[in-house]
Amino acid sequence: MRRAAHQLYDRPPIFEDSLALKILSDEAAARVRGDAEEENRNPWGRGLRIFLAVRSRFAEDELALAVKQGVGQYVVLGAGLDTFAYRNPFPGLQVFEVDYPDTQAWKRQRLHHAGIAIPESMRFAPVDFEHDTLEHGLEAAGFRREESAFFSWLGVVPYLTRNAAFATLRFIAGLPRESGVVFDYVIPRELMGETERRAFDFLAERVARAGEPFRLFFEPEKLAAGLRELGFNEVEDQSAAEIRARWLGEDGHLTGRSGRLLCARV
Repeated sequence: MRRAAHQLYDRPPIFEDSLALKILSDEAAARVRGDAEEENRNPWGRGLRIFLAVRSRFAEDELALAVKQGVGQYVVLGAGLDTFAYRNPFPGLQVFEVDYPDTQAWKRQRLHHAGIAIPESMRFAPVDFEHDTLEHGLEAAGFRREESAFFSWLGVVPYLTRNAAFATLRFIAGLPRESGVVFDYVIPRELMGETERRAFDFLAERVARAGEPFRLFFEPEKLAAGLRELGFNEVEDQSAAEIRARWLGEDGHLTGRSGRLLCARV
């Protein structure tokens, strides 16, 4: 919904997603269209919306660089209602969407309702991590482990345990050269400024009430060292200030954001 709102209310858009509004339910789309005043009046909500737009833009920009280096597989972990596979501009790029089976069944319903065709270049990889592994789920969907791949892992890591997160990162690090991953993460609360803490506490309370509390936090330097130990030799980490300078300029609305964006390559 926030990606869709970005298409309507932010000019120029940082991230263009022609299907973000279309894939929503009629009720959700009506809410997005009807919330114009709230979306533009609330600085916290606008800041979150901008961060989510930048997050998707960062992932797809890094994917484009990977494709130029010959990467032919793209894996969207925790895909949700991500729409890249249905507007994929790269001929020959195989896309895999990994998600919980029930979530993927819901997405298929949304695609059917919206009249969005599933292209031949897209494969669903349903994975219930309580009973299966990422490796097995991908291989069952046709993933080729002997070839390089790029992974998008957005809005997932903060909800995981450290062991679960590093198991996935270890798998990616074991793939051929030019493989990589983009993900977002949150710094520990004690490293946040006062404004960041207020925004974080508000969001943390909301996700906890929804039954998905934040569980995993990283100090940037220690995370970079851990990634290099796994085998990633390129690590690019973007703070809120760096995100603002790169995409938003001095007037960018990113107040209180404690989330960071990271790209790691083999």
